[in-house]
Amino acid sequence: MAGVTLTSITKRFGEFTAVDDITMAIEDGKFTVLVGPSGCGKTTTLRMVAGLEEATAGEIRIGERVVNCVPPKDRDIAMVFQNYALYPHMDVFNNMAFGLKLRKYPKDKINQRVQEAAELLGIEEKLKSKPRELSGGQRQRVAVGRAIVRNPKVFLFDEPLSNLDAKLRVQMRTELEELHHTLQTTTVYVTHDQVEAMTLGDRIAVMKDGVIQQYASPQETYDCPSNQFVAGFIGSPAMNLLPASASYEGGRTILSGDGFRIVLPTARSLDTLPSRVVMGVRPEDLDVPTSDTTDALTFKVIVKEQLGHTLLVYGRIEETQIVASLDPHTMVEVDSEIHLKVNLQTLHVFDSETGDTLI
Repeated sequence: MAGVTLTSITKRFGEFTAVDDITMAIEDGKFTVLVGPSGCGKTTTLRMVAGLEEATAGEIRIGERVVNCVPPKDRDIAMVFQNYALYPHMDVFNNMAFGLKLRKYPKDKINQRVQEAAELLGIEEKLKSKPRELSGGQRQRVAVGRAIVRNPKVFLFDEPLSNLDAKLRVQMRTELEELHHTLQTTTVYVTHDQVEAMTLGDRIAVMKDGVIQQYASPQETYDCPSNQFVAGFIGSPAMNLLPASASYEGGRTILSGDGFRIVLPTARSLDTLPSRVVMGVRPEDLDVPTSDTTDALTFKVIVKEQLGHTLLVYGRIEETQIVASLDPHTMVEVDSEIHLKVNLQTLHVFDSETGDTLI
């Protein structure tokens, strides 16, 4: 196994910069997720690690070896693609064994590795089946198995679950996590799904416009987002973002806007905030107060969604939509006006111009 190090990696297609000066170190044996919206450069970054795209500038290391000029087949990596890329005329065994045959592995070694991978993935009874005879989840396991038999230093996954239905995605996500725990192979995983990123990654790199916005553990990314984009992207439902005016009185920061006046505790107050900011509150950090409506938002309920484990309540303050994740037994009626208490310890404040986190 080996770590992966990217140093000042840039990729341009003509005048367009797809990846802009990325530097990150992926530790040996860790599961790292590149996450972001479509077109943010995450797949291009993965393809540069694989050698399928050439970096315009910067250095890529796998272990201690610089691999910028090393062909993909010699980088000791294995890649799992979004569309599985299975050979339709070959059965499962030969799909999994194909790479080993190209490398002239002995027949007994090929048989051993394919059988071990098939047992690990629970597809040993499908080795004689053709891809068309398999379900989507089984095809994905074959694609993963083809990577496993190579015993590479690094696994690369390019949105491998995006073609599966919701229930199967959850199942395969669990299986990938268990597989990584078993193999402990360095893994780089690309997805646009922040739930996949949060549940699978030891560390996640949130990308936007070819730039890494934050590279940290999932919990740190959730608790301490580096900017407004990260805060809004990580978390489901997304963080509520409300324009606010900031002032400082008596050693405490006051955030004011349409329908709210929030006074922060002294320990979280700053006297250096700009006058215009954005207040960020996660839906799960809102609650219906028993009586005291201090530090509460006031809005009219537009829609409610009963999900069993939680009640999502949607309302609007002026032009800003608010969503709260409440106890499922909370009594709330559509068209009623309610107060929602803000958790002052987890509230965030962002610069309205730069988007940087201030509190």
